[in-house]
Amino acid sequence: MASAKPSRRYLAAWFPYLPADRLIRARVEPSDLPLVITEKVKGAQRLMAICPEAKRAGLAVGMTLADSRARIPDLWVEEMDARGDATLLDRIAEDCDRFSPVVMIDAPDGLLLDITGCDHIFGGEANLRRTFSTRMKRAGLHVRTVIASGADTARALARFGRIAIVPPGEEAKAVRSLPIAALGLAEADRLAISRAGLKTIGALADRPSMTFAARFGEKMTLRLRRIQGLAHPPLEARREIPMLWVERRFPEPIGRVEDVESVLFELGQEACTQLGERREGGRVFEASLFRADGAVRRLVIETGRPMRDAATLLRLFRERLDALADPIDPGFGFDLIRLAIPHADPLDALQPGLDGHAVEVDEVADLTDRLSVRFSAERVLRFLPANSHDPDRAVQAVPASFNPLTSDVWPMPEREEAPLRPLHMFNPPQPIRITMAEVPDGPPRIFFWRRKEYVVVRAEGPDRIAPEWWLQPGAASRDYYRIEDASGRRFWLFRAGAYSRETPEPPWFMQGVFA
Repeated sequence: MASAKPSRRYLAAWFPYLPADRLIRARVEPSDLPLVITEKVKGAQRLMAICPEAKRAGLAVGMTLADSRARIPDLWVEEMDARGDATLLDRIAEDCDRFSPVVMIDAPDGLLLDITGCDHIFGGEANLRRTFSTRMKRAGLHVRTVIASGADTARALARFGRIAIVPPGEEAKAVRSLPIAALGLAEADRLAISRAGLKTIGALADRPSMTFAARFGEKMTLRLRRIQGLAHPPLEARREIPMLWVERRFPEPIGRVEDVESVLFELGQEACTQLGERREGGRVFEASLFRADGAVRRLVIETGRPMRDAATLLRLFRERLDALADPIDPGFGFDLIRLAIPHADPLDALQPGLDGHAVEVDEVADLTDRLSVRFSAERVLRFLPANSHDPDRAVQAVPASFNPLTSDVWPMPEREEAPLRPLHMFNPPQPIRITMAEVPDGPPRIFFWRRKEYVVVRAEGPDRIAPEWWLQPGAASRDYYRIEDASGRRFWLFRAGAYSRETPEPPWFMQGVFA
């Protein structure tokens, strides 16, 4: 049964000796003893992982350490470290970004790469697979790789098969000889299928699916369809998939900062040309510097507006490089530099007016971007209105490069009218002392603030603002007054709590001062 030709191709990588490879790589002095990794299971130390030499000597995962020593008295024994293995797998995945920007962790010992459209860089799928395997071998890692049009197909063949590359549309045929264990079912379900006389994927596929769905549920039939390449569920990449990327590979690694900047400028020009064809501008730019030894350094630039100017982009990357507390170490050099654009927004060609207003806006945005890159976005802030009547919550500080998806605007007074709220606000409000009022629940006539007496000649209000009970349970309402003293100074005061109803003697506070 042949499947419809999918549009994607995947490379599955299985590291069968990952725990042992990690320990052997980390050992300063090599050892000739077979390595076994153990963990206590039900009171007995059992082998959880072994090295190839231990396997050739007859040891197997699941054996007790005592039985293993009976066969081989001299062993190199280490404790299982799942966290260390996961860290190594993540580092391998980071380096594998050089083969594809879409890499998925297949824990605990595998990776999946979406290599769609990437094989031509290496001269075809066979060369890509060969280059991948050679790089892993040089890093001291045992690996088995398979390329197929289905991620589950490639994964199963890497662990249980012998095929290296499955032509598109032949997934179902390629997996027929695999054991039932390739489905990844629970042990009880696998044994039940085996007792029925079905030993391979092909034997199971030849039976009516409804029979097994009734016994094992739809999950088993879905797994069968996935391994045959008939179903392609979405996969979650370890990093966000960029909408556009360009890269340069070097036969000889480069290490000079000037060379890196020159390559970034060329990549910026290429990326900006593609953005121009889309009539878009990048909002996030990520430069990935791949070292020859597998380490990867990433530089991320976020802009406050869509941008597609290569010179400006290079200037921002220079700012980021200068601001790094830990300068980039090229090691043995960078053999790949990639510029990715995860986010972009529409951007038409700029047409400044005769008054130069558009140019000024761009200059301010450019300055904001440069400051954000040098000092970090969290240290360069601007204020935006918040959806709240409470003066203490009516404003929010956000990174200046943040582009809000909100239509909230600052409330502006009518022409020739005084503002309703002052520009100078106190947070928290400052207490004041009222010495005279016309009526108990009215505005003050005389008050003391900062050890000085003020005589009120004009007052507007009250404007009552009720508390946001879902955020401040039990808080009192506020009665606000705009007042003016004998010297013409204007203040914004409030009484915390309704007189006699919420509190017998509500306190007064200074919220702000009008300019």
